[in-house]
Amino acid sequence: MGLPFVALSTAATLMYKNLGVSDAKIAFWTSLIMMPWTLKPLWGPFLELYKTKKFFVFVTQILTGLLFGLVGISLQLDSFFSISIGILAIIAISGATHDTAADGVYLNELSATLQAKFVGWQGAFYNIAKVFSGGALVYLAGELEKSIGVVNAWMIVMFAYGIIMILLGLYNMRAIPSGQAAANTSSLSEGFSTLKDVIISFFQKKYIWFSLAFIVFYRFAEGQAIKIIPLFFKATREEGGLGLSTSEIGLLYGVFGAIAFVLGSILAGNYVAKYGLTRKTLLVLCAFFNIPFAAYAFLAIAMPTNLYLIASAVIVEYFGYGFGFVGLILFMMQNIAPGKYKMAHYAFGSGLMNLGFMIPSMISGYLSDHLGYKEFFIWVLIATIPAFIVTWLVPLRKPTEENETE
Repeated sequence: MGLPFVALSTAATLMYKNLGVSDAKIAFWTSLIMMPWTLKPLWGPFLELYKTKKFFVFVTQILTGLLFGLVGISLQLDSFFSISIGILAIIAISGATHDTAADGVYLNELSATLQAKFVGWQGAFYNIAKVFSGGALVYLAGELEKSIGVVNAWMIVMFAYGIIMILLGLYNMRAIPSGQAAANTSSLSEGFSTLKDVIISFFQKKYIWFSLAFIVFYRFAEGQAIKIIPLFFKATREEGGLGLSTSEIGLLYGVFGAIAFVLGSILAGNYVAKYGLTRKTLLVLCAFFNIPFAAYAFLAIAMPTNLYLIASAVIVEYFGYGFGFVGLILFMMQNIAPGKYKMAHYAFGSGLMNLGFMIPSMISGYLSDHLGYKEFFIWVLIATIPAFIVTWLVPLRKPTEENETE
């Protein structure tokens, strides 16, 4: 689930930066192509009607792998940006479809108790993709750039993404449970009727508007910061950046960030399994998720040259991100998904969550260009305030309320 998302949202930003594309253009287009993760609820219900969820999991993984290969080839062309961004947009559709099906497998195969028990591991593995993609593969690109040039280096990295996704697809063809086959549908109109029922029942859920405000604003600050952080690391000191090499950025994410992130995710899973999803635990998770962005404000103000000091800031942010992200996943599982259409309703929730990530990301490049990196990261801290407000106010369902509507 994580690899295509992170490849498009993070690794692609560094790739285009090294290929000479402007920050504003990078932030806008690599955010816009994330739209399928917001729109996936519109076709999510149709996955309930055809084949099995397992089928969509492995088919989309293999398709995504082949498309990454095409991205690598497109980098050799004169119009590389428009062609590659178009292919990445198709990857986004495939990846969003995959996520809906994979979430369906998780929700249908595990009880509520097991969902809480393993949510930390799910978050850890999802976000291993983040540090692997933004770490190991970016480091590889940085090393290859020194010997074979930027274009060839990133072509090889895109091929690596493709091979990994194809191998995962072949593995999951055999490994994951098939689950229950989808109901047969005799006509397209029946499919649209199901979609209508899914949408109506979703917005009839108790506390739904409070819940939607929560999942949108929980990531409001992150959506702005996440695009600019690697660009800030890469930008020269004359431009207000830290002037790091591609390999150094890969090292920060792939080693320091990876360890901190996985540790945070696993500890958070144990934390919510022990204490449950209460107002207090949700506020703690929100604080872990948002406050560590102060680390980047510190870096932008202090402009340190010591790589280990910079790594310490990355560790703080990644540990907090891994710990806090679990709260968002579990909230959607227990407050958004329950009901007749678990997979489709979870897709609605995660799609709107991505909207809260995507829109701030689209404007982040223009904000950072206008404000400068230092003022931008100070603004990011101010932008965390809505997350705390919605976390404090959002009603939490009790188990007896799971299928109640307003």
